This record gives sequence, structure tokens and C-alpha cells, in this order.
Amino acid sequence: MNNWAQLYRAETAKPVWQFVADLKEAGLRSGFLIHNEDKMEMVHTFGAHGMQVAEGFDLHMIQVCKPEKAAVSLQKNPERAALMPKFVTVFSAEGRTQVRFLRFNRQMIEELVQDAEFAVSVGSSYDEIEQIIRLSL
Repeated sequence: MNNWAQLYRAETAKPVWQFVADLKEAGLRSGFLIHNEDKMEMVHTFGAHGMQVAEGFDLHMIQVCKPEKAAVSLQKNPERAALMPKFVTVFSAEGRTQVRFLRFNRQMIEELVQDAEFAVSVGSSYDEIEQIIRLSL
């Protein structure tokens, strides 16, 4: 196993819909919004493509974005865009809501885009998103 990324794991007794609502509220207080709110429920996304999923499949892939920071960052270096999307994934398992968040480490980001400033900046965003998740649990 490499250490190029870490998977943040958490769970809550809240239902998925309540966690997502709380995540949205906590994110807004920190300047983050849910970028794909109309398409984050994968049952609907797969359904739109003619795919059926099992009953109870409630995976949400929530793209969070801080537009005022992202706009400045991407104008400074468009190479950053490949590493910019940040997803919080949420689903039910064993009667609890499971939460996951993938973050890449600083060294990998620096090597991929040759941009130390961005590696620090995106790391700060990862920290903020994990804090928002903790506030929403």
C-alpha cells in the first residue's frame, strides 16, 4: 500500500438525508457549497442512464467546492484542475450512515503539477472539509 492518499472514514447514526443536509449547512458557513446537488444521488444518476440499482442503494457522491478559492487558484494554474474535485461519499451500511473522503498527500500533488503552493492550499481545503464532516456527524 502506498501513502499517496488517505481515506477519511466516519459514520453517524443520522440518516443519509440528514447528514447531507447538515453537511450542506456546515459547508456554507465555511464558504463551501455542494456543486452537484441535483446529481449527487447515484440512484437518480444511474436511473437517468437506464441502469437499475438495488432497493435501498442510497450512495451520494457529493462534490464540494469553495468557488471563490477555486476560481483564483485555477486562473493561476489550470494544471491544478485535475486535482481540484473533492467528493464526500455517503451511503448506508449496517444501519448507519457511512462517510468517506479521499485526500491526496502533499508530495504527490507537488510532483503531479509541479506546484508546491497548490499542494499546501489544497491540503488546507482537505482539512476544512474534514472539519465540516465532523461538524455534520
